[in-house]
Amino acid sequence: MGQLPNNLPSFSNFDTKELNQQIDSFLKSARETIQEVLKQENYTWDNLMLPLEDMDVELGKVWGLASHLHSVKNSPELRDAYNVAQPKISEFYTELGQNTELYDAILSIKNSAHFEKLSIGQKTLIENSIRSFKLSGIALPEMERKRFAEIAKELSSLSTQFSNNVLDATQNYHLQIQDEKDLAGLPQNVIDAAAACAKSKDLEGWVFTLDFPSFQPLLTYGESRKHREEIYHAYSTRASETGPNAGKYDNTEIIDKILKLKQEASKLLGFEHFSQKSIYTKMATSSQQVLGFIDQLIEKSHPQSLEEIEAVKKYAQSKGFSDELKTWDVGFYSEQMRQEFYDLNQEELRPYFTIDKVMNGLFELASKLYGIDIVESSDKPDVWHEDVKVYEISRNGETIAAFYLDLYARSDKRGGAWMNGCLSRHKDAQGQLQLPVCYLVCNFMPPAEGKPGLLIHNEITTLFHEFGHGLHHMLTKVDIAGIAGVNGVAWDAVELPSQIMENWCWEKDVIRSLSQHVESGEVLPDDKIQRLLNAKNFNSALAMMRQLEFASFDFRLHIESAKDDFKGAQQVLNDVRKKTAALATPEWNRFQNAFSHIFAGGYSAGYYSYKWAEVLSADAYSLFEEEGIYNEATGKKFLNEVLERGGEEDAAILFKNFRGREPQTEALLRHSGIK
Repeated sequence: MGQLPNNLPSFSNFDTKELNQQIDSFLKSARETIQEVLKQENYTWDNLMLPLEDMDVELGKVWGLASHLHSVKNSPELRDAYNVAQPKISEFYTELGQNTELYDAILSIKNSAHFEKLSIGQKTLIENSIRSFKLSGIALPEMERKRFAEIAKELSSLSTQFSNNVLDATQNYHLQIQDEKDLAGLPQNVIDAAAACAKSKDLEGWVFTLDFPSFQPLLTYGESRKHREEIYHAYSTRASETGPNAGKYDNTEIIDKILKLKQEASKLLGFEHFSQKSIYTKMATSSQQVLGFIDQLIEKSHPQSLEEIEAVKKYAQSKGFSDELKTWDVGFYSEQMRQEFYDLNQEELRPYFTIDKVMNGLFELASKLYGIDIVESSDKPDVWHEDVKVYEISRNGETIAAFYLDLYARSDKRGGAWMNGCLSRHKDAQGQLQLPVCYLVCNFMPPAEGKPGLLIHNEITTLFHEFGHGLHHMLTKVDIAGIAGVNGVAWDAVELPSQIMENWCWEKDVIRSLSQHVESGEVLPDDKIQRLLNAKNFNSALAMMRQLEFASFDFRLHIESAKDDFKGAQQVLNDVRKKTAALATPEWNRFQNAFSHIFAGGYSAGYYSYKWAEVLSADAYSLFEEEGIYNEATGKKFLNEVLERGGEEDAAILFKNFRGREPQTEALLRHSGIK
């Protein structure tokens, strides 16, 4: 193996107190760079675009490190410093996007003979830059442009507030159980984790939190209906005016403000509503196309979801349950049903999937498909937590990328799983190549002291998913940071490399390669693998409808909020649920108040992208099914046409280059077991 890149972040030297000083100093220098490059007359790629890219890459290092630590090692001090710094960054990029001189300079390259001599990637970046200028209000009259800048700054601050409220609401709740009989049904490892959690809080008994690995098993396996309802109620009222911390971290008003500001900004740019603005940069071509896409999948999946919930109700009744089935009962009885019908308990499989064995199996698969080698770094690089590992990726003995792996839930870490760029592949003005590096972050249950981490199959698919994003970021051959890896890829296509990886989790050979019993060393037996596969699409229409509910709510919300008679987010969600919900949702449910994807992330009027990209990934994987799941030529084709190309060319073109035709929905419905 080669060596790790020498410009990795120094986490232990990060000083929260110096963050704003660093940001101020960097932004001052960046503004001077812009003034300097604009003094030239004949603009070219080398004298304008490259210095701007270099500047962007350097700012990404400073701010990217702070943003990353804000997600994985939050503290009151960092949060305060971050909240001061973020509006400055937002203001800088808004100012950049409204710099008419810079816009004219880039436009002059586009309209010159020099443009035709540039590479596909260079042309794409220039065209993307011009589009970004237009979306930053460059063409607006001065007063409106000023207002647009104010809106951008305010939205940046509101999204941080939203995210902080969700984190605080999550952290400031726990369910303490002191009677052992209330733990009936829970797997031993879940009970042990709850005991450890109680101990860490100096409490008696067992403690469950609103972190996914803690509360989800309680809803899935806990026989105590009272406690299932209690934790479901706390989780689904987070950051709202109701629930355990009623009003304390309430996001209701923030949602209203965000929607109003997004609508105002969209209107200023000449869009009817924010959903129309959102798809301007996506693979989808119109709001009608997106709504039609969502509604078509609802139409095909809803009847089956009603059949599935009816089956759960009947099963519950057969077990002596005589009350009305509620949302906090569905997971429990579904799991009982799955165990009985398929003789499958996910938790029983956990001892077969140790973290190390799963990682090795994943790396072997990536090696077969894409001709790469992955090993843990022997350099002992600086990390932000002792659990974090660093890996190098090489091809033919030469290091081409690296990644940090942070797998376990902690109290100072936000929930969920994600991949984020640490360094993008980029060749600077001096011809120095920066190798791509990324962060892969999950929130799995921490292992008991002295024991290896263990996963259930659902968590394996999460890991494969994020690793797919990582491959997209790390295997790119594009040397321009703004379109390398996941950068510059249409949002509704960016999930293709991540979702396609999930398919291999359902292949017998792959499952075998990931498994080795923690005590006996035994590979997961074929009969258990078959039961896992048989249960793959159990209640899949309900799962499909849940995602479609989120997608429909998100997209319609950003259309409805533009109307004079808009009655608020809750009303839109209620209306969507009439078409999507197989079981009535409690009226106190405030799902939207913690929907960080759309109010604190990049998925506003874009949550449909998950399903859109799932169509792409299922259809792309069907070529592997036709040619062989380890087929070298197919793997090479996906590598060459998708993973290596990043955002260099339109996603629709890249997909067609790989698949040989337009995407089709049949494979997704087939893979999902939807009739």
